[in-house]
Order: sequence, then C-alpha cells, then structure tokens
Amino acid sequence: MKSALATALTKAVMDTLGSGEESVSVAIEDIHPKDWSEQVYKPDILAKPDSIYKKPGYDPR
Repeated sequence: MKSALATALTKAVMDTLGSGEESVSVAIEDIHPKDWSEQVYKPDILAKPDSIYKKPGYDPR
C-alpha cells in the first residue's frame, strides 16, 4: 500500500506541477496512533497553520 501511495503521489505531483519523476521523492514515516497528537498534530498541523493546504477534519486534542 505504501508503494502504491508513493506512486500515486508522485504522479499527482508530476501532473500538477509539470515536474519530472526525478524531481519527486516520497517518504512515509509510521507513527503509532497514541503518539500522533504529540509527534505530528501539535507540531506540524497546529503550529504551522499557514503551511497546511488541506486541513484535517478531526481534532485529536
């Protein structure tokens, strides 16, 4: 599933930005659900609202 997701994201970036495949990389980091709020939601979503172009539809707090 991760490989298929990376392939789909790469294609979407290439189609949207007109870039070549050599310009795209995709990394996926597994986060345990109990650690999501502290490791991702608070520092990467709440603390950087101007960089989030698709906001999540949940609030884990």
